[in-house]
Amino acid sequence: MSIWSCAPGTGKVRLVELKVSTQLQGDRAIVALIGEIDLYTAPRLQSELAAALASGDPARLVVDMSAVESQNVLLAAHRRATEQGGSLELAGPRPAVRKILQVTGLETVFTVIEDPATAVGQ
Repeated sequence: MSIWSCAPGTGKVRLVELKVSTQLQGDRAIVALIGEIDLYTAPRLQSELAAALASGDPARLVVDMSAVESQNVLLAAHRRATEQGGSLELAGPRPAVRKILQVTGLETVFTVIEDPATAVGQ
């Protein structure tokens, strides 16, 4: 799947691409990813993972991310904000997102604010 998006601040359009392939190997399904996981390609990935799990056949689902170039738009934005002397804060993450942040250790990278109203000073 290819999607065109505007590169921030450049006015130029760039190709955003994520290739997904699934192979069954014994009791597992291997979902191989090539490209970028971002706002534009995440729905495709979600669909492919749901399809792999829908069959009920594989006991294990393995997502091969060895060819993923960018897996988190937020990390890139955080790095850029920090380089510019700013910050990126996450406000009001839902419990499932909060759990992912905790498990991955990203909760220590980002400033996480429970109430979005607090973030905007209301």
